[in-house]
Parts: sequence; C-alpha cells; structure tokens
Amino acid sequence: MSITRKELIRKYIEFYKSKGHKEIPNESLVPDNDPSVLFTTAGMHPIVPYLMGQRHVLGKRLVNVQRCIRTGDIDEVGDESHHTFFEMLGNWSLGDYWKEDAIEFSFEFLTKVLGIDKERLGVSCFKGNKDAKKDIEAAKVWEKLGISKDRIVFLGKKDNWWGPAGEVGPCGPDTEMFYYKGSGKVPKKFDPEDKNWVEIGNDVLMQYVKTEKGFEEASQKNVDFGGGVDRIVGVLNGLEDNYLSDSFLPIIEEIENLSGVDYIANKVSMRIIADHVKASVFIIADGVVPGNIERGYVLRRLIRRAVRYGRSLGLRNFVRKVAERVFEIYDDYSILVENREKILDELEKEEKRFLEGLDKGIGVFEKMVRGGKKKISGRDAFLLYQSYGFPIEMTVELAKEKKIKVDVDGFDKEFKGHQKLSQTASKGRFSSGLADSGDETVRLHTATHLLHAALRKVLGKSVEQKGSNINSERLRFDFSFDRKLTSEEVKEVERLVNKAIKDGLKISMEELSVGEAKKSGALGFFEHKYGGKVSVYSVGKGKKLFSKEICTGPHVSNTRELKRFRIKKEGSSAAGVRRIKAVVG
Repeated sequence: MSITRKELIRKYIEFYKSKGHKEIPNESLVPDNDPSVLFTTAGMHPIVPYLMGQRHVLGKRLVNVQRCIRTGDIDEVGDESHHTFFEMLGNWSLGDYWKEDAIEFSFEFLTKVLGIDKERLGVSCFKGNKDAKKDIEAAKVWEKLGISKDRIVFLGKKDNWWGPAGEVGPCGPDTEMFYYKGSGKVPKKFDPEDKNWVEIGNDVLMQYVKTEKGFEEASQKNVDFGGGVDRIVGVLNGLEDNYLSDSFLPIIEEIENLSGVDYIANKVSMRIIADHVKASVFIIADGVVPGNIERGYVLRRLIRRAVRYGRSLGLRNFVRKVAERVFEIYDDYSILVENREKILDELEKEEKRFLEGLDKGIGVFEKMVRGGKKKISGRDAFLLYQSYGFPIEMTVELAKEKKIKVDVDGFDKEFKGHQKLSQTASKGRFSSGLADSGDETVRLHTATHLLHAALRKVLGKSVEQKGSNINSERLRFDFSFDRKLTSEEVKEVERLVNKAIKDGLKISMEELSVGEAKKSGALGFFEHKYGGKVSVYSVGKGKKLFSKEICTGPHVSNTRELKRFRIKKEGSSAAGVRRIKAVVG
C-alpha cells in the first residue's frame, strides 16, 4: 500500500481516539524537568510522572505523535534507516486496559486501518528470567488473533524488556511487531535475525516495579506503544531507503539541485546533510542555539557535519536553502512556522562561522606538510578533525594532492580513544534514567519553584524560567535577566527561599483549565504544550501563598522537607540568561 507521513499520523490518532484515548500535545524537544537526557528521546518522555502513578488531567488513555532527537548514533547516520530527528507514534494506558486490549488494538490498527496482511506479521515476546516469568499471556493473545506459533518467538531481556528508567521504578516485558518486507512468499517461521523482518511497533507492558528489594508486581500496570513514523511509512511504501519517503525526498531533491550531482552516487553525504539539517531546524525551533556545551554543542556538531559533507559535493552557503524544504514537509508544526526566520538565521550564521574555521584548518594543514614531510601522523589528522572539523577523508584527499600519506590507523586509534572518553562521560551524565524520582531529586524540583518565585520578588516580574536541570545532588535553574546579580540580591533570594522553608508551607495541587490557571495567577511559560486541563501546584495559600505554577511534578508535601537552601553559584548561561546552581538539605 501507499501512505504519506501525514496520512499515517492522522489515521493513528483517529483510531486511538475511537478507542477512548485523549490526544496529548507534541512536547518540546527540550525536557523541562528531566536531568537524564539532553533531548526528548521517546514519546514516553513527557508522561513519565503519570507512569509513576500521578493522575493525568486528560484521563487514563492517551495518544500522540512526539518529535524526538537521539544523538547516540550520529556517526551511524548515512545508512538507509538511522535518523537523528524522528517522530514517534505513542499510545498509553495508565492503569486502565491491559495486555489483551493493548495487543488487540495494535493488531486492529495494523491490519484493519493500515491494511497489512497478517501473514506478513511476526511478533516477539519475553522469554522470562530469574526476575520475571515468561510472557505466555501475550503470546496467547497473538495466537487468538491468528498469528501462528511459528511466527511468535520468545527473546531475552536485551530484546524484549523495558526499564526501569532509573535504578528503581516501573518496568516489564514488551512484545514487538515485525513486518516482512521481502519479495516473494513470506517464510513460515519468523526469524528475528533475518533483516527482511522489520520492527514496526512495540507494546511495552509495565507489569512490574523494581524496588531496592527486587521486582514486584505493579499495583498500576501501564501500557506504552511506540512506533517510528519514518520506518512505518518506508515499510508500507515498499521502500528500502527511508530517505526516499515524503519525509525526506524533497530535501534530497534540493541537495541534488544545488550540487548538480545524483543521489544514487552520493547517498551517504546527502543522507547526512538531509538528516542533520532537519534535526537542526527542529532543535533551534525549541530555543537551542549553537554553542560549546550540552544541547548547543550537539546542534553545532550537526550543522558543521552537514557543512563538511556539503563541501564534498561542492556546496557552500547552502544550509539555509536545504532547510527551506524542511518547513514545507513539516508545515503542520506551528513552532516551525512561528520561528522560521530565527531558525534560518541561526543556521546561516553557524555555517558562516564554520566555513571560516575550515579555511583556518586548511592553513594549519599547509603548515603540517611543509618541509618535504612524507606522512601526516594520526595525532595531527585527529587535531584537524577535532579542532577544525576535518573528516579523515578530507585530510586524506588534501594529502593525496600533495603526494603525502596519512596514518589512518593512528587516526582511528586517536578517534576511538576520544569516543571512549566521550561515551564514559555521557554514561556518567545521563545514566540516571528518565524517571529519577528519588527523595533528593523531588526536594530539588520543589526548590526550583521557590527559587523562581524568590527571583521574581527580588528582580522583578520580567524574570522567566528558561530551563532547569536537576540531579540527585543539585539543581540548575536558568532565568531571563540581563546582568550579573549583586551579592546582596543573591543573599536576599536565598533568604526568601529559606523563610518559605522555615514557614512549613503546604504544597497542594489542583486541576484547572489553562484559562483558569492563568486567571488564578499561576506561572506557566510552557502552557502551549498542555492539553485542556493542567496541574497547578501552590506553595502555601492565602496571604502565605509563595508560589503557584503549572507543572507535572513531583513535589514534596511541605516545604520543611527541604531543610535548607543554598545558592552555590550564579553566572551567565547565554545572552540575557543567567544560571543559578543550588543545593538543599
């Protein structure tokens, strides 16, 4: 069958709405209160508090399509299926329906709505281990729906288990759906090692909770379905290459037009350019600008990698033109429409900046090869890569013109060492998982509300939250302000927060419409992301009301639980944005 990206999304949302699900908004790529990742990496991300037991204002059945960024395999982009930016279909049951309904819904959507022949489907289920039993229950549902035993395989924890996201929390088996994309007769048996079987969906069945003592049956059993839009569209259109789908083809065609070369002979370079420019457009739309740390660094790396590969196609000052196609494809995203000029300007500035550095790098290269040098060392080649963005291919190409060899093996050794260090650092930075809701993290999250309110009392109502990052040791809070705080201002902010703590203010939650929340004075600079109703948390009440904000939690019940608040550092985060690091306890 043939289907477009927009058609798939529309059919999916309509189907699950017909099953009693409420559509939730497509959230920002920048998570508000999750210290575990730089970007929203899955549709599950924004609803973690509700998987942990918090009540969602829209009910127990939810559905959406979520924009996501994954940066762990940037270097893998270039094949036919890896993408940095992607959209994920998701539906959830928060302690409502369970395995049978979840699997039946998935099957009905795939076979009835999308028209997939069930004979082209295979599924995998969890084979069990010392912590959890074999998921015979899920397999029996699939059999009842007409999937033969030969098309059901049981796999281990690596393939068919999810979570917990942190050290403790919800987890459980999953059951994955595969489509046979090969030509000819479908094999009798489903073989997950055969690349003709492509995963098109996954029902995570959160049957357990991991505690410090071990795995226990969950009192609230959740279901989370996830399916990649690009992958499903590619499979249903019989495409071996996702870059030929309507999510990418207009971008590829623009690169062909600008470069005057054919996609077939330049697939890797064009895929990298298309993927990285698209991801960059969406990241900038959510308020990130190129920089040297965290999200800004990822964005900078994506843009510069696109520029490097554009150079191999003879392109220069091209990123803006390629980005124009992204706006055409994703005209259903208002955030792109509203931020169009800002996005294009940032892309243009960063490309210009990098091209200047690239020219400097060529100057450094020229110095390296002076004096009759016969070989460029691996360390020098890596310096060109790390400091000036030269891929090894570019260094080899330049050296070949000079009839000089490059120690590619030495470069690989340096590169792998750098990768290992980066992975170790990343593991340390992001190992805590999505749902780190330990006591200390909850206290620090609550403290950000007090800090926000205190800053507005001391510095004025123009102060707005620009981001936060919380781990088990400290909070980091970014806010709009155009100068360094005086020592007196820092002390006064600290004093106000500690007074609120000493006063033992109760923290309460109420569900209001966005309009009611605004009317009540609740802060919510992200209210465009919320549905019909929102959770509003108040610290204190009446004359002792200290803070009131739209938020998803989690929070302590009384400010005394924070014990003491201390500001450790105040400094600049970006132009017009200040950053405070603080601790409690």
